[in-house]
Amino acid sequence: MSPAGCSHVNGYKVDNWKQNLRVIYQCFVWSGTAETRRRKVLQGDAGWTELAKSCICHMCGAHLNRLHSCLYCVFFGCFTKKHIHEHAKNKRHNLAIDLLYGGIYCFVCQDYIYDKDMEQIAKEEQRKAWKLQGIGEKYTTWEPTKRELELLRHNPKRRKITTNCTIGLRGLINLGNTCFMNCIVQALTHTPLLRDFFLSDRHKCEMQSNSCLVCEMSQLFQEFYSGHRSPHIPFRLLHLVWTHARHLAGYEQQDAHEFLIAALDVLHRHCKGDTIRDDNGKKANNPNHCNCIIDQIFTGGLQSDVTCQVCHGVSTTIDPFWDISLDLPGSSTPFWPLSPGGDSGTVNGESHLSGSTTLTDCLRRFTRPEHLGSSAKIKCGGCHSYQESTKQLTMKKLPIVACFHLKRFEHSAKLRRKITTYVSFPLELDMTPFMASSKESRMNGQYQQTVDVLNNDNKYALFAVVNHQGTLESGHYTSFIRQHKDQWFKCDDAIITKASIKDVLDSEGYLLFYHKQFLEYE
Repeated sequence: MSPAGCSHVNGYKVDNWKQNLRVIYQCFVWSGTAETRRRKVLQGDAGWTELAKSCICHMCGAHLNRLHSCLYCVFFGCFTKKHIHEHAKNKRHNLAIDLLYGGIYCFVCQDYIYDKDMEQIAKEEQRKAWKLQGIGEKYTTWEPTKRELELLRHNPKRRKITTNCTIGLRGLINLGNTCFMNCIVQALTHTPLLRDFFLSDRHKCEMQSNSCLVCEMSQLFQEFYSGHRSPHIPFRLLHLVWTHARHLAGYEQQDAHEFLIAALDVLHRHCKGDTIRDDNGKKANNPNHCNCIIDQIFTGGLQSDVTCQVCHGVSTTIDPFWDISLDLPGSSTPFWPLSPGGDSGTVNGESHLSGSTTLTDCLRRFTRPEHLGSSAKIKCGGCHSYQESTKQLTMKKLPIVACFHLKRFEHSAKLRRKITTYVSFPLELDMTPFMASSKESRMNGQYQQTVDVLNNDNKYALFAVVNHQGTLESGHYTSFIRQHKDQWFKCDDAIITKASIKDVLDSEGYLLFYHKQFLEYE
């Protein structure tokens, strides 16, 4: 979107658009519950009474699923189930309003947009609604005065972020075989939502001083984004890792993947004071889901379906995950054919040139049905006896940041080696084919793998790659980091150098970090 805002709004601003927008805000957005909405409409224009009663999705009848109202005609549709998207596509009505939060969504820009005139109407009607409900103004948003704007412009310490800005790029001193730690720190400090959390001082520590890893990470983010160019010495971070993850203590070379999982685990345990609270200020008490920043960003849900081969009954379990470990060709584990029937060609921007393996191939193998065999029979709840079965893994819930671990280090009783198979990976990744919902659609005969420009829920963009050079016994870790769109840098401990997209995509790849392109609130 350009700095001037969304250009598609101009087509809406005709005739009585202001009055129409006010009515929608009055009756359906700021009115609160369905009961207060119904009561308010009865007090207002009688012509809207029947409309208020039908404030449900006009396609499925649901009143939840993030209901949106078309700004061009009388139509309500679910955002979650894409019913409002279908309406926008068929009618070419490009603007809709979120009936829960009042945001304006543009289907051409594929994002919520800002318009000064619409924002002013939204604020005015919100204040009126608060007054009618007798609660007064909940808060007053701060807007700088002309004097304050002038002071900000002349502030010599004010840092302007440009496309060529290098703030956030900083080398890390190797403290003795600690390249495994440095490359993971680079990936974490360039994770957008994690950066926003720590730079906004959101952490509330409940631990003893100098023992909290989250406090140290907060300080690390401050160091990275301070503008200093000299390499940082992460000795306090290393000490805390040794203290809380003792299996990583010592100066031997460690596995970067193992360090990532250990770091996320300690950060998760130390985020006690950062959980989301309910309306009464009490911590949300849900034993099956943690609301700390680590779980909000990195935790997904992996669905396991075990199907009995006799009665075809299905047993389903869903487990949380922080990363997905993928087998590679060349390992002792038999690898699935690269391009199974009908799926050859280009997927996720990857092509099967010269029989090369792609990240999509690895994900296909990970989510394919696996026959467990006669030696691994399970007790079927339907048959009430032990039967052979098949097992299939799919993604039930995708994390905001998806980390893929390519299993390059093979350890077995007979073999210890590094697998150097080249795996091509894309800048943009669509996880839709690997979702549990896609599997259910295929079983019902409804799934079609077509390009849907409006469906961006499962699309990811690459932002960090960790590589390992050398052998299993002697090697070195480096990382590639995306600073801005299409601007990449190679981080080799204390040395930061500019890199091309080709450098990134041609690298071997050990850990791949992808960030969701479009975020939705729950």
